[in-house]
Amino acid sequence: MESIAREAPGSRVSIEPATWRDLNAVRHIEQVCFPQDAWPLWDVIGVLALPNVLRLKAVVGAELAGFVAADIRWGKKEAWIATIGVLPAYRGRGIGAALLNACEQQLQVERIRLCVRYSNTPAIRLYQQQGYTRIDAWRRYYQDGEDAIVFEKVI
Repeated sequence: MESIAREAPGSRVSIEPATWRDLNAVRHIEQVCFPQDAWPLWDVIGVLALPNVLRLKAVVGAELAGFVAADIRWGKKEAWIATIGVLPAYRGRGIGAALLNACEQQLQVERIRLCVRYSNTPAIRLYQQQGYTRIDAWRRYYQDGEDAIVFEKVI
């Protein structure tokens, strides 16, 4: 699937399914994008292997530039964006929005939820621009004690 992200000269952005073959690249994205909260190896393996998880990657040239995974909860007709990240060198090109939009299009649920740090202003702005609204706050959610904002989008 071709992305709507703005491309750098000479580079093409595509959104594709992620597989276990992307383990090292996804782990790298987690460590770079979430230095305080990066998933341990087993969690990354799980998100790439477990059923009921939609996993997509943004590829620029030959490099995996971003990743999103959504945990689908069929009984509740909802999904949770478990992680979404774009490497710093690729930010500002619309890759995060392209990943989010592609994920939303493939999920067949009534609503999508996600959590974000209070201090992550760029991500909060992205979610609000994409139609997500704040529905809750979870106190001391992150390892360092920072609160999380819970966003939801009704599809």
